[in-house]
Amino acid sequence: MAEPQARLDELIARLRERGGRLTPQRVAVLKVLATSDQHPSAEQIYEHVKADFPMTSLATVYKTLALLVEMGELLEIRFCGDSTRYDGRIAHSHPHLICVKCKKIKDLELAPLNPLSKEVAERTGYCILRYRLDFFGICPECQEEE
Repeated sequence: MAEPQARLDELIARLRERGGRLTPQRVAVLKVLATSDQHPSAEQIYEHVKADFPMTSLATVYKTLALLVEMGELLEIRFCGDSTRYDGRIAHSHPHLICVKCKKIKDLELAPLNPLSKEVAERTGYCILRYRLDFFGICPECQEEE
């Protein structure tokens, strides 16, 4: 996993390569994504950016997120009934731990899953583009509250 500043620089460079506009608001969105290990929602990102740039719209945040997802620089973590969350620190497929009570999401470092992805491709004939592996449970903090 890249350091936050290195990841921010990488996101900025990728947007420049793509020809995307680098407004101060967009850079602020990138900064939240590169530095947060909380897997924020669009609304949470908006609240962070709005603190420094009050004229920022939620639409700007959503457009930036959609572009980064399209570029493969951002993982969308969608849940039924809950808002979508985003992982900007690690753009490649990787597993997550998700607390069903407080909705906290943590990156899970496991042995690389590429061999499994390759096996699935070989067995099924599919060309695997990405995968999603999430573990749902109750985090230690929520267990203590019970």
